Amino acid sequence: MNLENILKQNLGTIVDVRSYGEFMGGHVSGAINISLNQIAEKLEEIKQLKTPLILCCASGYRSGQAQNFLSQHNIECYNGGSWLEVNYYQSKQ
Repeated sequence: MNLENILKQNLGTIVDVRSYGEFMGGHVSGAINISLNQIAEKLEEIKQLKTPLILCCASGYRSGQAQNFLSQHNIECYNGGSWLEVNYYQSKQ
């Protein structure tokens, strides 16, 4: 299933891996904020989230790093890239 369909069907959880300050400056409606540097320490909490996880950040770089780490821990997740792109797909619902 592709990212657009996951968002259209409201499956999973959107996780913004930017810093709290960046997140507060604007984010996807309904997204939760777990900054990239907190991913490892919050792994057990992340495992409880509804999957698949749609990871986003400013450009897709940090969300790509988070996807790589979480995938190694058998968590179904996708790199959504920029939060603005994820926001666009979600707004098309």
